[in-house]
Amino acid sequence: MTIRKTTSQPDKQRKMIWNASGSRVNRLLSAPLSSGLQSRHGVKSLPVRKGDTVRIVRGDFTGIEGKVTEVDRARYRLYVEGVTRDKVSGTSTKMTVHASKVQITNLSLEDRWRSKSIEKRKNISKPETETKEEDK
Repeated sequence: MTIRKTTSQPDKQRKMIWNASGSRVNRLLSAPLSSGLQSRHGVKSLPVRKGDTVRIVRGDFTGIEGKVTEVDRARYRLYVEGVTRDKVSGTSTKMTVHASKVQITNLSLEDRWRSKSIEKRKNISKPETETKEEDK
């Protein structure tokens, strides 16, 4: 695994985000789990996927809870049910929310790969002393 150098220059930070690889984009689109999910799954955060239920914790739409209808990886944004704005013409348009402004309240575990990734992350996050004691 390569170690990336961090920088405090905003232009370089922006460049790193916009030129990120697919796996890095997935990590950037992750959000913290609610306390109940953290204790149940043993993981603090996961990438947000379509079908997850999220609560918006910051911004204009604070407090709204809804399902993620779409994940826009190109713009680093989520579309959540119920997050709309009325236009002057009277029609409503979907608004986007950044993944860092939401908290996952319910996971969509229909995908078997997601369940495997949660188990994998749970095993990685355990300290080595706990895993050695369990082996005995």
